[in-house]
Order: sequence, then C-alpha cells, then structure tokens
Amino acid sequence: MTQIWHNPRCSKSRQTLALLEEHGEDVAVRRYLDDAPTEAELRAALAALNATPIEIMRKGEKVFKDLGLSADTPEDDLIAAMLAHPVLIERPIVLKDGKARMGRPPESVLEIL
Repeated sequence: MTQIWHNPRCSKSRQTLALLEEHGEDVAVRRYLDDAPTEAELRAALAALNATPIEIMRKGEKVFKDLGLSADTPEDDLIAAMLAHPVLIERPIVLKDGKARMGRPPESVLEIL
C-alpha cells in the first residue's frame, strides 16, 4: 500500500496524488493536517527519506518564525514542533514498502513505486 501525507489545498500534493493514481497505485490518503503523524511515524518517515527534520520543514510558515526555529534548533525540538504544528511538515510525503520520497517535484515519487 502506498500512503501519501496529503494537503488537498497544495498544488504539488494534488499533482503527486494524481500521478500516483495514474500509475495505478492503491493510495491511502492521509490528510496530515487533520490526522497528524505520531512521533514514531514522523521519525520513520525521516529515516525512510534519509532526511533531517529541518530538511522536511516549511521554513516560510509563520509558526516557524514565531517559535524561533532555525537550522541550529536541536532535532528533537524540530520534531516536537512538527508534531505540535503539522503545517510545518513539507508536503507531500509518499511512503511505500519502507521507502519514502517528497513529492517535490511530484515525479520524484516514481522512484519508489
């Protein structure tokens, strides 16, 4: 099963979902703003992406600045911020069979299908 952490208001997220469906994927859509990942799920996604927390954060969000976050913020604090404010998680993230890709550009998710 392929899962997408999806925000329907985001054009890249919509494009990525459409691309997955075009390739015949059975996609579980998770609206992560309404159904935030757990800490274990977020850490697993980071590991599958081979990324650091700051690399998957939306640094332009007002809450990022309001919380005083930066690349120097400890990783556990960045993860805590994403858990408390899922809007900070860059989207979309596609997960399949222990692998993950960020849908930026949308075609990058084809690598794990």
